[in-house]
Amino acid sequence: MASAEKGLFPQNVIAIIWDFDKTLSPHYMQEPLFDAYDVDAAAFWREVDELPAYYRKAGIHVPEDTCYLGHLLSYVRHGRFPDLTNARLKELGASIRFFPGVLECMDRLKDLARSSPFQDGDLRLEHYVVSTGLAEMIWGSAIAEKLDGVWASEFIEEPAPPGADFSGQPGTGPISQIAGFLDNTTKTRAIFEINKGVNREASISVNDAIPEDDRRVPFEHMIYIADGPSDIPSFSVVKKHGGLTYAVYDPASEQQFAQVVALHDQRRVHSIGPADYSAESQTMMWLTLKVKGLAQKIVDERRAALNKRVGRGPVHVDNETKEP
Repeated sequence: MASAEKGLFPQNVIAIIWDFDKTLSPHYMQEPLFDAYDVDAAAFWREVDELPAYYRKAGIHVPEDTCYLGHLLSYVRHGRFPDLTNARLKELGASIRFFPGVLECMDRLKDLARSSPFQDGDLRLEHYVVSTGLAEMIWGSAIAEKLDGVWASEFIEEPAPPGADFSGQPGTGPISQIAGFLDNTTKTRAIFEINKGVNREASISVNDAIPEDDRRVPFEHMIYIADGPSDIPSFSVVKKHGGLTYAVYDPASEQQFAQVVALHDQRRVHSIGPADYSAESQTMMWLTLKVKGLAQKIVDERRAALNKRVGRGPVHVDNETKEP
């Protein structure tokens, strides 16, 4: 294993990269927000669906998968989400519901990578969420303590005015500006950042040229899990570079099942299964099998690199003929 020889990164990390809505949670994460402010969620999403065509009348293009962020800010400005701060979003994240076994699954997989068969490899397993949803709500949810990183959309509360004193702290108040967002295409950038170790080494940029065998998390050490056609760019990047891909569906939805079957038929994912992460579920068994396989591969590669670098000393040879 070249990186073990060079030492830039030990490449002993397995990364499980999760989508969020309809993958870890059976509903859109914004549901607790709508409930808290008594806003009709269905009406909000209908309006969002009409926004691209509406703004096109003015010659303005808005991305379909992120235009909801601006509409959410419109609800804040018009008093439908009064006093909605980042702290409030994080607080509401605690009400997000998850599919069965999610929290236990994350712990179980981390424990598996640290278990005795793989201790020689000094392995660790990391969980990441890469989502078009809201980062503050994810960090406020029950899975936050299980995560090693989150890529998602964020808001600024009080934007810095012209001539601001940048030595001070940003102002606080209701959210008023989009700080950054992920759409279904730029989610692939987050995957490359995990691959190169941008999130762990501040001196590295996602645009830096780093040889494949010097990157922190090789693609072949990744598992990407998501639910639908909107994740095709991410599925494609991970699968093309040797990683594993898995599509999940809500067992209660025939439509979602049909979507993931189509993804599998088109060879966009390696396998599919229900979004049930309990101990004896098909999905948990698949994840366990694949994590074990990746862990053993890493251990074997590290042992091979060690043997290659270590010059073995001579051993005593007994040439005397012995009686049978």
